[in-house]
Amino acid sequence: MKGGEGLTIGQATQMRILELCAEKSITINKLATICGITQSTLNNIISGRNKGTTVSTIQKICDGLEITISDFFSSALFCNLEQEIK
Repeated sequence: MKGGEGLTIGQATQMRILELCAEKSITINKLATICGITQSTLNNIISGRNKGTTVSTIQKICDGLEITISDFFSSALFCNLEQEIK
């Protein structure tokens, strides 16, 4: 699978958060703490139980990681996503 081919937006978001945590050498729980998001919310996003992550939550994650929202979405994971409306 090249880039985000065949991924849903939710899957790409999960993978991007994990990718950024790996780059910053932090755990999901540490990310939750620095972002001011509950660990259960972040764990639900990562596990796929949360199907609709809000832009506000993504912004909090970006703020905690000290990146812009553009940086978050500037990943091959978000190219060629599956269509949400079928």
